[in-house]
Amino acid sequence: MTSFDYLWRLLDSHGVIESRKGEAAELWDTFNIHQQRHIYRKIRDKIHAGKYVDYNPVKAIRDNRPKLLKISFDKYYERYGTSTPRDGWQMINPTGQKVIYVKLF
Repeated sequence: MTSFDYLWRLLDSHGVIESRKGEAAELWDTFNIHQQRHIYRKIRDKIHAGKYVDYNPVKAIRDNRPKLLKISFDKYYERYGTSTPRDGWQMINPTGQKVIYVKLF
């Protein structure tokens, strides 16, 4: 059984638009295993708490995907007193000029 199968079973028990399954599977495959786990847990917890989860599986996945926090090198150094990544932060250099730190939540 794939990770998408587990997600689909969860969504199906809640009620889901069957015709969007293929599109949802394609979107699911764009996430790494950590992001998939985050999405699954968030959807599962919402369903168990009686909170709204969209019946369109593509929208349900998008609504519950991890968000990306960004801070500048200076702000990161001010907060942690080091440039060493910690607490889930990762150092990236997207422009080739300035380092920033990103964290999924």
